[in-house]
Amino acid sequence: MTIAVYAGSFDPITDGHFDIIERASNVFDTLVIGVGVNPKKQGFFTPEERVGLIKEVCEPLQNIQVLDFQGLLVEFCLKVGAKVIVRGLRAVSDFESEMGVA
Repeated sequence: MTIAVYAGSFDPITDGHFDIIERASNVFDTLVIGVGVNPKKQGFFTPEERVGLIKEVCEPLQNIQVLDFQGLLVEFCLKVGAKVIVRGLRAVSDFESEMGVA
């Protein structure tokens, strides 16, 4: 069973986010959507509201879990048993940045 994580602030969730979620849910057994919480930043929506909005939008998808988290993404991935991180790319510069992280 392959568990993947798609993490972000999702403040708010967009059509682009949902497109990635829908595609990833077709590839992996379980997709955990990690709503990142940074206590030093004031978001437009509270973490609870963001989780609720994502659950509402993703209701038709059966293999989705939505959780909030603080701290390092790698620690969250270990906690949920994920072996894959799903990332979205908006431009070539995003790809170059992700390659540097990889």
